[in-house]
Amino acid sequence: MEDRRPVRGVMFDAGGVLTRPVGGRWNPRYDFERIVAKHHPHLRTELFERAFTAGQRFLDASTVTADRTAYHRTILTALGIPNPSERLLTELEAPAAGPVIELYPDVRPVLEQLRRWDVRMSVVSDNWAGLEATFAGLDVGHYFAGFAISELLGCRKPDPRMYAEGSRLLGLEPRDCLFVDDDPELVAAALRLGYRGVTLNRDTDDPAGSGVTLDRDADDPAGSGVTLDRDTDDPAAGGVIGSLRQVLSLSRPWPAPRPGSPATPAGPAAPPPPP
Repeated sequence: MEDRRPVRGVMFDAGGVLTRPVGGRWNPRYDFERIVAKHHPHLRTELFERAFTAGQRFLDASTVTADRTAYHRTILTALGIPNPSERLLTELEAPAAGPVIELYPDVRPVLEQLRRWDVRMSVVSDNWAGLEATFAGLDVGHYFAGFAISELLGCRKPDPRMYAEGSRLLGLEPRDCLFVDDDPELVAAALRLGYRGVTLNRDTDDPAGSGVTLDRDADDPAGSGVTLDRDTDDPAAGGVIGSLRQVLSLSRPWPAPRPGSPATPAGPAAPPPPP
């Protein structure tokens, strides 16, 4: 069964969907080695890779967003610094001298088009507090009705509370929201909760066979040639897209009917526009 209702709200993951890290890695941030070396100039640089692996294991073992200081202490201990100075910890926690994340090039035009269509947007992210200020600094915070942040909610995706907060911020029911994440397991969890969802894989431009049907001759009331297929065998059930721009095809408003033609030539009647 294909779900042809127009999307009224989009819930975006942050990292890997809207933003990427400056310096090529998410954690720890790009200036970690420089700050540590300033306090411990004789530290061997080859130790960092193993220490970062220990830090990632610490993050992965937590069912909630881990405490940032505890994360830094884990890495420092692996570096042979079990009792770091408060000054070092403070510098690692302080805002970076420059941006730590940047937008993908396709993000701003997609957000602007969704805004023009009155599609509501929120961010649902496993992240530390402060993401809202970061997005404001990137001049895109104003596009979003709000931010569901794991550290503040005390849980991480796929906990249903994360998704529920994202749709609550939009004032919409799950069935009217499209969830976009780069992790197919988290998209599958959203689908089980009644949301619509797609996985964004920026490493592919070919979503063929993914559950997103690209058919320019389809009788698609949105005129997009893109439909969500609930009966797909894809593990994410909502398919894979290779570009954020494809979200526009899934969110495009229903066109006005031509004179003498039905409003929706295929599928159910379109819901009213958002109030």
